[in-house]
Amino acid sequence: MSIEKRIQELGLELPKVPTPAANYVNAVRMGNAIYLSGTVAARPDGTIPRGKVGADVSADEAVEHARLVGLNILAILRHELGSLDRARRVIKLLGMINAAPDFSEHSRVINGCSDLLEQVFGARHARSAIGVGSLPFGITVEIEAIVEVEPE
Repeated sequence: MSIEKRIQELGLELPKVPTPAANYVNAVRMGNAIYLSGTVAARPDGTIPRGKVGADVSADEAVEHARLVGLNILAILRHELGSLDRARRVIKLLGMINAAPDFSEHSRVINGCSDLLEQVFGARHARSAIGVGSLPFGITVEIEAIVEVEPE
């Protein structure tokens, strides 16, 4: 099944592609792989969740933030490739959580993105989930991805 049809079947609405916040691009292609820069969550109203997970943001809220990052990843891929049907599979995610020192549910948070991408692509991927002392602009979650794509 086509990835674009799967997106429709799941009733997913992809957000507007975010503009990089510093001196980088959203994605770089190298051969049959596309490397996506760290991507943030953006709510449908355009606001970006901020806060320390495990202190002023709950793990459940952060799971939803990671899902929103997954939607941004899909939007960036579509923008870069012209169609999500040119993406073959997610190879690897690196999920970073702006976490309180005693927070320990990193994997559950990043599952918000992983579960979405598994629904879309029908396969699991390699992944790392880490807690960090801070993230740019105080955001809650940032995720980067490597995706296998069709040859040019």
